[in-house]
Amino acid sequence: MTRTARRRWSRELQFEVDGIAVGPSGPVLVHVYEPPAGERWMDAAIPGKLGALDRSSGEILWVSPCEVGYGRGFGAGFGGQEDVIVAGPSANGHRVVRMTLGSGELRDARTIPAFDEAIVSEDIAVFASKKRVMAIDTKTLQERWSYSKETERYHNIARSGARVFVVVSNAKTKKQGLLALDARTGKLEASLLAPEQSVIHGVTADALGLTLILDNLPAALPREALMEYLRRSEDEDLGPALALCSLKPDSKPGDAPLWFETLAGEEDGEFPEVAVHADAGRLYLVKGALLEARDALTGRRLDEWAVPGLDERVAWSVAQGACLLAEETRVSIFELPA
Repeated sequence: MTRTARRRWSRELQFEVDGIAVGPSGPVLVHVYEPPAGERWMDAAIPGKLGALDRSSGEILWVSPCEVGYGRGFGAGFGGQEDVIVAGPSANGHRVVRMTLGSGELRDARTIPAFDEAIVSEDIAVFASKKRVMAIDTKTLQERWSYSKETERYHNIARSGARVFVVVSNAKTKKQGLLALDARTGKLEASLLAPEQSVIHGVTADALGLTLILDNLPAALPREALMEYLRRSEDEDLGPALALCSLKPDSKPGDAPLWFETLAGEEDGEFPEVAVHADAGRLYLVKGALLEARDALTGRRLDEWAVPGLDERVAWSVAQGACLLAEETRVSIFELPA
């Protein structure tokens, strides 16, 4: 039975929210900006601020001007030295910034190439642009490695331990697949999915599973799994449909998935909007204002909540049963009990 998630706290802010970050413990991070009158500005980025809010109460611990503003590309997370890593556009090009977790004091900053998506871990921050995937050391802000191939274009990224997963498209066919890179060196370890998807709508990973939202599940399945899929679908319409497909993080090409499941077909020529996030052995699936928890290893449904504002989200994340939700000018934490 669907329940309404319990709101731990909610805080209205004076500025627009464009990015958040939450870890297993400690404060949550909120990146904000103030739109200029008329929504017009001369530079490539509107100046931004970074704030830390108490995880339990929503109390504002500090707010600091940030070298990173609002514009193309954003990423934030926690480094390994009681610090915060923030990356995104600035008036002088894209930058990655290191700030103290306790006060927001600027420690270091470095100009980096423009990017579209970023994920921040304790040891490295990984950035994806159309032509390159790059890792920056979170201690030194120096480049660790870079991966690129002339015939490829890069999209979403995820990480599980020693691997970075990259959604990649073939420059000629535009079809999408999935690569696994070594997180230490950036070397290509495997092409896990051939570029046969029109769009990979989501990718997420934790220590137990790598889960994707696909629009052509049969093309992603090895023979035995494909036969199982066809048996399941004997009495169903096999038209275009979104599907979940979960793999072991150390999978090799051709390995059977942990589990898979068809989600929904097209409605009026479009797929419904869905999103996924993995944390601590659970997979969280967003469908409109509903948030569903599943076991990452089996796909078994564990619980479902209605989360007010989730269907109007700017950003969302889950860590240790706390769902951090950002709307335009509001940040909230909801409790998702085990």
